[in-house]
Amino acid sequence: MSKLLFEEAEWDFATLDRTFKAIEDIALNDLKLDVYPNQVEIISSEQMLDAYSSMGMPLMYNHWSFGKLFAREDAMYRGGYSGLAYEIVINSSPCISYLLEENTMTMQALVIAHAAFGHNHFFKNNYLFKQWTNAEGILDYLAFAKHYISACEERYGRDEVESVLDAAHALMEQGVFRYRRPPKPTKERILEKRRLRAEYEAEAYNELWRTLPAGIEPPHAPPTPVDEDAFDGDIKLPEENLLYFIEKNAPDLRGWQREILRIVRNMAQYFYPQRQTKVMNEGCATFVHYTIMNMMFDRGLISESALLEFLHSHTSVVFQPEFDDRRYNGLNPYALGYAMMDDIKRICLNPTDEDRDWFPHLAGSGDWMGALKDAWANYRDESFIEQYLSPKLIRDFRLFALADKAEDGAYHVAAIHNEQGYRRVRSLLARQYDTGIADANIQVMGADLKGDRTLFLEHKMHRGVPLHHATKDQVVAHIERLWGHEVVLEEVAE
Repeated sequence: MSKLLFEEAEWDFATLDRTFKAIEDIALNDLKLDVYPNQVEIISSEQMLDAYSSMGMPLMYNHWSFGKLFAREDAMYRGGYSGLAYEIVINSSPCISYLLEENTMTMQALVIAHAAFGHNHFFKNNYLFKQWTNAEGILDYLAFAKHYISACEERYGRDEVESVLDAAHALMEQGVFRYRRPPKPTKERILEKRRLRAEYEAEAYNELWRTLPAGIEPPHAPPTPVDEDAFDGDIKLPEENLLYFIEKNAPDLRGWQREILRIVRNMAQYFYPQRQTKVMNEGCATFVHYTIMNMMFDRGLISESALLEFLHSHTSVVFQPEFDDRRYNGLNPYALGYAMMDDIKRICLNPTDEDRDWFPHLAGSGDWMGALKDAWANYRDESFIEQYLSPKLIRDFRLFALADKAEDGAYHVAAIHNEQGYRRVRSLLARQYDTGIADANIQVMGADLKGDRTLFLEHKMHRGVPLHHATKDQVVAHIERLWGHEVVLEEVAE
């Protein structure tokens, strides 16, 4: 009797359930992955486009920019210029995976392994996600944010609310804490947050507050998923989080406007770990789906035709175009991430003499899954590449370094494939994944709160590169819109 989980391309819910259980058995019992409870949803292409355009979240407040993005993605998809993702996964508990209904059964198996177990394990165990996101609270918070902003639109008018959102969205990259550590809430604090949330939910469903005279604020917000409330209220300068400073100190903002700023910066902070771990997160999920699908084939659970279909999709995902290919758009995070995960497994099982020199703690250890789980838990892209990119992968990807100095008339090759060159290439590539360098380093240096209320900002130029002039003026206008008074932005050398 055939052990195959499925033989046809078409799927039904019984087959999905049977396949999910088989994948779960391998993920939890063979790979020993540690995941949040799973919730798998099947969605249409239009729902997938809708999720695309609202930051990939199942619940999101209304804003014109989401509709604009939806129209663009829809036109690109309908015109055949772009495809759709096979899945979207939410960092929440339960971890929600949205699977496209147009997927074949093989693709459904692949994306269940990829999202429901690969991404899910990474979300639950990586230190950045544990430090800055609250998987248990994010869905409640999104529901609150959607309701709160909708209530503000009814009370104060859509134009007024969108004006605040436009300015806050423009400053999202300056709305995160990069270095500040959040305090761990006490048990009493957690219980208090639950009580306040319950009170808010009861109040939010009470329509009577809408009939109150003008000037009465919408219901107070429930606790947020990122608990920086325990920071003391003193102004500490310089302040890296511009939105936080404005929310707490802007002289003229009303309560509901401060709450909207708080919602936007909480969303920015929620996504910040994903920006720092793109290579690792996708590499982890791709490695997990590749391993699980091959184990299913080895155990006779999927057919050769399903394996070939899976390998075709997997190869497309990890394809790295050459630099002179018109499809080239930098290093593919799936390709680099998966290659590094597979390379760690190789070093653990079949090391070369070169590996023994570079990775003495890994080479020949045999515990490749333990090594990978340690990396997934304790690194971000920059530190992961700095620690684990091997000379073999540098050769495989044909990486080298070019020096481009303004005073020179030509490029110079700064690092080649030798001992010193490998270390320099690895270090330079790691720097490219440092979000602290990619984002403009703008800090609050002072505010004349007792005088004319001028806000003083400082931009520390990386390598002497100033802000783009036109963009700078537009961003300063948004800051002045929120601050309500003059803003002085000075550029200084780093």
